[in-house]
Amino acid sequence: MSAVDDRLAEAGLTVPTVPAPVAVYVPAVRSGSHVFTSGQLPLRSGELLAIGKVGAEVTPDVAYDCARQSALNAIAAVTSVIGDLDQVVRVVKATVFVASTPDFTGQPAVANGASELFGLAFGDAGQHARSAVGVPVLPLDAPVEVELVVEVR
Repeated sequence: MSAVDDRLAEAGLTVPTVPAPVAVYVPAVRSGSHVFTSGQLPLRSGELLAIGKVGAEVTPDVAYDCARQSALNAIAAVTSVIGDLDQVVRVVKATVFVASTPDFTGQPAVANGASELFGLAFGDAGQHARSAVGVPVLPLDAPVEVELVVEVR
């Protein structure tokens, strides 16, 4: 187990098996010293944690949990490419898409679910640039999707 796995285990979390893609793409690719993930949905055991729009069917607290699960799935996608998470030098950029109602403006707080997980998992190397973007709809009517770029050894 890596130090990242140990930190996650202390929080009662484990890196899941990378969710199967919902279309024609791979979960992550490596280019040089960077790994780029595809958008990861809040899937756990093959099921979405929630369905719908934040600000309507989905509360901000549930959306935060969805961002956290999506981030954990992004870490799984990275693992599928590099194996040992201790190879991660730093989390470079996270993009968090939040399917929300037009009047919902709390995307940054929802995205904190992902950002805080990256900090927990990678410590100082988890500090990253981030975009939190409100969108009208996401695949499978998921409330959140997370993309990740990490630098690796």
